[in-house]
Amino acid sequence: MSQGEFHLCQNAYRYWSKPPEEPPHFHGTFATHYYIHPSQYFYKIPEGLDEKIAAGANCALSQVMFGLDETGVEYGDVVLVQGAGGLGLNAIAVANEQGAETIVVEGVDGRIERAREFGVDHVIDFREHDTVDARAERVRELTDGVGADVAVEVAGVPEAFAEGIHLLRDGGRYLEMGNVNPGHVAEFDPGTLTRKSIDITAVVRYNPWYLHKALSFLADNAERYPYEDLIDAEFDLMDVDEALAKSDSREITRAALVPPREHER
Repeated sequence: MSQGEFHLCQNAYRYWSKPPEEPPHFHGTFATHYYIHPSQYFYKIPEGLDEKIAAGANCALSQVMFGLDETGVEYGDVVLVQGAGGLGLNAIAVANEQGAETIVVEGVDGRIERAREFGVDHVIDFREHDTVDARAERVRELTDGVGADVAVEVAGVPEAFAEGIHLLRDGGRYLEMGNVNPGHVAEFDPGTLTRKSIDITAVVRYNPWYLHKALSFLADNAERYPYEDLIDAEFDLMDVDEALAKSDSREITRAALVPPREHER
């Protein structure tokens, strides 16, 4: 870590993926216990917040809150979200609560329906607007010919990153979070980036206190947004292999693992 950039800490994975034989033994997830080291941050779940909903604070919601803060979303901004998966839905909810107008670009019916349930103001269906130019024109139609103030890439597709600068106004801000696997490339137009003076912010992980902010956000807004509907299956902790297999095969999207003492077979 340098210059207070906690999200880039070089020791972030120091206690990750250790064998259970190594003391203090409780290193990983999918377990009833976890050993908290003195150098780690942790927070209690607010009273009354469903633990299954709270589980989504890590990664998805904390990541989005940190990224939007780093990008500088302001009241009245138009925030365009590329992709309505878990990160995208959280981006819509957080942007809504920050007083932004929201647009989502998506092409899967179930995801579009969920984005509407999370309060998105406008949907651009890329099956209908099937080129970059068509989508950019639709954004301009929704923004008085200007373009979005902020775009958030959470589709995880390199081509989406290349497209993002075309959906923004001159001087817009672009948040890149979805493409996390190196080696996947797309054609990119640096001249348009320069001419439009676009600021790009790329974010991985988040400062640890954003986990506390995310838990507080869920405690305040869990009933406002249908977070409980994002959990489409529940498994006993002992059945984690089955849960992971069904997740990999896309039979389920997000599962809750319940310790045996709390779940009856």
